[in-house]
Amino acid sequence: MTNLPWHQYLMGVLYILAGVNHFRKPKLYERIMPPYIPAHSTMVLLSGVAEMVFGLMLLNKDTQSIAAWGIIGMLIVFFTVHIYMLQDERAAMKLPKWALILRIPLQFALIYWAYLYT
Repeated sequence: MTNLPWHQYLMGVLYILAGVNHFRKPKLYERIMPPYIPAHSTMVLLSGVAEMVFGLMLLNKDTQSIAAWGIIGMLIVFFTVHIYMLQDERAAMKLPKWALILRIPLQFALIYWAYLYT
């Protein structure tokens, strides 16, 4: 690993941990997936692998740009989950409506953060 800014290490580690969590609690992620997305359990595992791989790639100067674009793509796709959680009470997992709404601008902030490493 090369000398990267601390916030890049933070982002990489956060995505690695988020990906690991897909394997620790897959049912949680399956529950928040919109019904029009097929093969929920497979998609949860694939997205977990993608988060871990992109997180690791972000920690390498040679692959950070590819990782950042991959993260941006994932975050755009994840909007479907955030919108579904606003629409479906079961998927919302008893989170307050304001917290679910706040996730939308947070998603844009995460996209911008990833864009810093392209």
